[in-house]
Amino acid sequence: MPTLNRSAIIIAVDSQGKFSVDKAFLKLNDKPLLCHVVSRVKGVVDEVIVVAASKEQAYAYSKIVSSNVQFSAEMGPFQSYLAAALKGFEASEGEYSLVLPFDSPFISKDVVSLLFELSAGKSAVVPRWPGLECEPLHAVYNTGLATEATRKALSVGEVDLAAILSCMRGVRYVSTLVIEQLDPDFRTFFRVKTPLDLKKAAFMGQKHL
Repeated sequence: MPTLNRSAIIIAVDSQGKFSVDKAFLKLNDKPLLCHVVSRVKGVVDEVIVVAASKEQAYAYSKIVSSNVQFSAEMGPFQSYLAAALKGFEASEGEYSLVLPFDSPFISKDVVSLLFELSAGKSAVVPRWPGLECEPLHAVYNTGLATEATRKALSVGEVDLAAILSCMRGVRYVSTLVIEQLDPDFRTFFRVKTPLDLKKAAFMGQKHL
């Protein structure tokens, strides 16, 4: 049985993307990108787990983050965020697990706290835009139920993290109109996917990081 209440699972398996180097080490205001995400959830969760692509990558990450961060390695070639999420859920000791990408440096602690507060008795709490597009990579899941749902989704060949939701009952969707009250510019969902995004993040962070 889980001994903790809240865990954070940071998925860092797609580490290069459109960059020539591992994005986790890219400096944003003199601080590695991965460290921004870790610091954003510290104090809100009881444990932090980073899912890396390999043991070698996990070891390299351990040199730049605080010592109390745990690691789980997705062995072999990158498969999917869904497979990586399963590694995180299996490693998580929290009753509820927040899943995040490692390249979102502006995650709001207030938004994270809200998602956790709304999770009691639910299988997941997922932000949803007015057009019904969801944010499964910035959501809170009941760890046990999510583990089961993720295994089921993977067994039928799914690769998209959103497939977890179709395998779960009792999902609570939170309108981004609500989240906007805490995060007016939706900075929580901003991700550094390209070099241009990194430049934009540097500009965005001048007054906020």
